[in-house]
Amino acid sequence: MHIARIENFLALRSSFPVLDTRSPGEFDAGHMGHAMNLPLFGNEERARVGTAYKQQSKQQAVKLGLEIVGPKMVGFVEAAEKLASDHLLVHCWRGGMRSKSVAWLLETYGFEVTVLDGGYKAYRKAVLEYFDQPLPLLVLTGATGSRKTAVLHALRDLGEQVIDLEGLANHNGSSFGNQLSTGQPTTEQFQNNLFESFRILDPAKRIWIEDESFTIGRVRLIESLYKQKQEAPHILVHLPVEARINALVEAYGKIPPEKLIFATNQIAERLGKQKAAEAVAFIQTGNLSEAVQVILDYYDKTYTKGIRKKTPLIQHEVSFDTSDPHEMASQLLQIVNSSQPI
Repeated sequence: MHIARIENFLALRSSFPVLDTRSPGEFDAGHMGHAMNLPLFGNEERARVGTAYKQQSKQQAVKLGLEIVGPKMVGFVEAAEKLASDHLLVHCWRGGMRSKSVAWLLETYGFEVTVLDGGYKAYRKAVLEYFDQPLPLLVLTGATGSRKTAVLHALRDLGEQVIDLEGLANHNGSSFGNQLSTGQPTTEQFQNNLFESFRILDPAKRIWIEDESFTIGRVRLIESLYKQKQEAPHILVHLPVEARINALVEAYGKIPPEKLIFATNQIAERLGKQKAAEAVAFIQTGNLSEAVQVILDYYDKTYTKGIRKKTPLIQHEVSFDTSDPHEMASQLLQIVNSSQPI
C-alpha cells in the first residue's frame, strides 16, 4: 500500500481510477473530480458505527464495522475489477480506517493501491488554498442581456482561457435564470468543480471570468476567488437596449408563462408592485418584449449603482453594434491584445 500526498495523488488521478470510500451522503455533499463512490458504510451504517464509537468504545465500533462490512467484501472486489485497472487510488475523509481497510482488501486481492494522505479533508484544503495564489483574471461585465456568457463561450472557441461560473453553478444568476436550472450542486461541490476547472489552466496566462455576485443561486464562491475577481481588471460591454431585450426573450422565452410570472413576483418588492403588475400583464398576453423592458428598468438601475463603484477597475469600455457573440469576442480580443483604451 502506497501513501501519497495530495499533489501526487492528483497527478496519479489522470492515469488511475479514484475510489471514495465515504458514505453516499458524504459523497453527495462534495467529492473529488473523477471519483467513484465505493462506500464502506451506507449513511445509516456510518451513523451506527459513529454512535458505537462515541457511546461505547473504539473496539465495539470496529466490531460493528466488521460485522457490516464482512458480507460486502466480495462486492467491493468485483466493483474494483470492473474498473479494468491494476492500480487503484483510494481515499476516505481523513485517510484513516475506512480507506486503509478497503486498500488492504484490494491489495490482498492483487491490486496495487495508493491511499491519499489526509483523505478528502486534504483535498478540500488544497481546493481552498489554490485560490490564495494571485490569478490573472480578466472580468467581463455588462448590464443584464449583454450576452456575456455567450461571449465567454466564443472566447473559449477562440483559444482563450475561460471559467463559466454560471455553467458550473448550473444557474443563470437571476430569479429568471433559476427557472431554467435543472438543479444546482452543493456549494462544496461547486467549489470543487471550480478548483478542477482552474487547475487545468495556465496560471501565467489571462483567465476570463464573468462578473458574478458572491452567491449564484444557492451556491457560494470561494471568498479568496471572489476577492480577486472584485479587484481584477474589468471589461465593460454595452449592447443597445433592443438587442438586450431580444437576447433575453430568446433566452427566457421558452420558460412557461406561469414560471415567468412566479419569477417576476419574486422580485416584485424591488421592482415595485405597479411595475411588477405591468410585467405580469404583458407576460399573460404573450408580449414578452414589453415585459422584459419593464423588468430591465429594475435590473439596469441596480447594475448602474454597482458598476459605478468599480469605475477604477474598468480597463476597457466597449460598445457593440453587433449582438453576435463570436463577432463581439473577436472585437474584444483585438482591443485587449492591442491594449488601446476605448
